[in-house]
Amino acid sequence: MTITRDRLYINGAWVKPKGDTHMKVHDSATGDEIGSVVMGVATDVNVAAEAAAAAFPSWQDTSVEERAKYLDAIAENLRARLDETIDLFMREVGTTRPIATGFQSLAVNLFASHAEIARTFEWQKELPNSTVTHEPVGVVGAITPWNFPLLLACVKLAPALAAGCTVVLKPAEITPLTAFILAEAVDAAGLPPGVFNLVTGTGIDVGEAIVSHPLVDMISFTGSTRAGRRISAVAGETIKRVSLELGGKSACVVLDDADVAEAVNAAMGSVTTNNGQGCKCLTRIVVPRDKLDEAARIAAAFVDGLVIGDPRDEATTLGPMASEEHRLRVESYIKTGIDDGAALFAGGVGRPDGQSKGNFVRPTVFVTDDAASTIATEEIFGPVQVIIPHDGDDDAIRIANSTIYGLAGAVFSADPVRASRVARAMRAGQVDINGMVYDFEAPMGGYKQSGNGRAFGLAGFLEYLELKAIAVAR
Repeated sequence: MTITRDRLYINGAWVKPKGDTHMKVHDSATGDEIGSVVMGVATDVNVAAEAAAAAFPSWQDTSVEERAKYLDAIAENLRARLDETIDLFMREVGTTRPIATGFQSLAVNLFASHAEIARTFEWQKELPNSTVTHEPVGVVGAITPWNFPLLLACVKLAPALAAGCTVVLKPAEITPLTAFILAEAVDAAGLPPGVFNLVTGTGIDVGEAIVSHPLVDMISFTGSTRAGRRISAVAGETIKRVSLELGGKSACVVLDDADVAEAVNAAMGSVTTNNGQGCKCLTRIVVPRDKLDEAARIAAAFVDGLVIGDPRDEATTLGPMASEEHRLRVESYIKTGIDDGAALFAGGVGRPDGQSKGNFVRPTVFVTDDAASTIATEEIFGPVQVIIPHDGDDDAIRIANSTIYGLAGAVFSADPVRASRVARAMRAGQVDINGMVYDFEAPMGGYKQSGNGRAFGLAGFLEYLELKAIAVAR
């Protein structure tokens, strides 16, 4: 049975869109059609933006406590449908059940946590001659990617609503189904019409219309660096606030006093989380030159221990890519690595053994001396690891900082002072020491072409606020 979504959620109602094009949604493990979603057009964006702009003044004036109660209600409604969203995450993206369960639960909890942030936030501060207030930015255009479809929508929606903003959401067209459950959870919570609007569609049709719309005050985007450049250029025409969380090529720096097995296994666990479809994945292991072969053997053994298959199977530890197009993209990078002469220690081109259909790729481990090569500098977004030798701490820092990205990273060392020095020298927005740390109260965001702005916690909440100083002549 397929899921059909033929309405958009605009101004508090499910409405027929102006266009009549539909996008099919496929099961990533089997290729079977699991749904069909209507594609909106620029006219639908205009109606949604006008509804959001009309709703903004009264939503801005709604008390913090009342807004927080709405967020608590959304969380409760989503929690009641958690199993449904987990199943869709597995089917749309290919995410294994434990990972899907953890991240869908986090998405739900974001509404409750931002309700609490709003309740305890210091909205106004008195200075000697001025009152400084925080006010919502206005209408937010939220554009989300396909790899964590519910989580990254909630990362934007929860703080925006808590801050007093209204929202027009465009989910990724290849994984749109959980966005409709989110809209139903909002609708059931009884938010005023226009506060939240859902318009599905392509980036060219709907995304560009949102970014360029004069009534949209802010764009919050998560996705590729290429798309982020385009959004920045279009949004600049109307001087919108833009918050971008873009690509990454994060380095796991292993110093010469570190436990190599611990570091490599942590990096391999990262690059196979969500099947490598994550911007923070540690996709480069930078190891001492004399530990290179040891690191490669450990990484290859990790790959040998993976169970590749349908993500709904409890035994599966690595699922497929989200789409056939993306499977081919990851494979093209693997072929490039081979053609460029990188040493192949595991994986390679082609589907894994036993997987004749679906969007599966072979988890792959390369070793290369060329830190400037394509596979060592470009975001592959799949279960592909690149191991690079270094000749000391400063060389490791140089390699870690040698890409256009600066989203995340990690350092492994037995010396905490030494590890901290390297972490501080890495040009990245988030660096873990001696393990993968998931602190969702800490800010997440990038340096360089990994974007600007921050998500999660108080820093993510502040993205949706303006500062106003009111000075009274005495």
